[in-house]
Amino acid sequence: MVRETRLTRDDFVLPLFVCPGTGVRREISSMPGVFNLSIDETTNDVSAAYDLGVRAIMLFGLPESKDELASGAYAEDGIVQRAIRAIRQSVPGVLIMADTCLCEYTSHGHCGVVRNHEVLNDESLELLARTAVSQAAAGADLVAPSAMMDGQVGAIREALDDAGFTDTAIMSYAVKYASGLYGPFREAAQSAPEFGDRRAYQMDPPNAREAMREADLDAAEGADVLMVKPATIYLDVLRMVRERFDLPTAAYHVSGEYALIKAAAQNGWIDEQRVMLETLTSIKRAGADIILTYYAREAIRALEQ
Repeated sequence: MVRETRLTRDDFVLPLFVCPGTGVRREISSMPGVFNLSIDETTNDVSAAYDLGVRAIMLFGLPESKDELASGAYAEDGIVQRAIRAIRQSVPGVLIMADTCLCEYTSHGHCGVVRNHEVLNDESLELLARTAVSQAAAGADLVAPSAMMDGQVGAIREALDDAGFTDTAIMSYAVKYASGLYGPFREAAQSAPEFGDRRAYQMDPPNAREAMREADLDAAEGADVLMVKPATIYLDVLRMVRERFDLPTAAYHVSGEYALIKAAAQNGWIDEQRVMLETLTSIKRAGADIILTYYAREAIRALEQ
């Protein structure tokens, strides 16, 4: 009766990795229980998850081929675009979010246009905007720019409005740190940078005031939701965002955070379900309205026991 923070199934978004082929269900070695899924298998998983109580998903794509300009990210028949259409037809009630970035689609693995080993911010905005419009045209309810390019939210909002997608929402990865916890994701999405790293455009972990400036800019440019990523080791920053902005706040419980719990549980060192729920509760307690987590299905099952 006096519990202050309560998790519900409506808090969770389930991330999924869509890959080419048919009947593909390839487990990601560093993320036990998470798979690269072909479109047919993705659709089956979304349907089963929806029946369980998952009401929102986030799609990441693994294209058949990559190039320097990430053409697979904004192609009408791109892997995510086709997945969105298939899911929309088979599970019409689910809310579909699409990760709007280029790193999974570029041959060099960076989140924008690269020239002479330098990521070019302004030239990348056009491609990110084209990607968002193509995802909205396929049926995405919400696009989620994660490239951390300056001005990306404004460019995407303008492009969506010009294309007639005024109701498509934007969930900005407003505060995305250059974290060591993304390793398993890069295996899952096959998106490790060919050279260097992403510290030039992702945030320096010691900086919190800078996070407020980043979030300020995205809110001013038209973001509908502000996200903090990773979640658990940046709970202080999540709380700052929650208190400063009158917008829905999201947090991404990222691949490395998931893998840490999984590895410890598999070694018998912790009670996986108990630590999972304690972790997700901490994220909500810090201020998250929306939690992206690979544990979405397991959390719902645990909450309904």
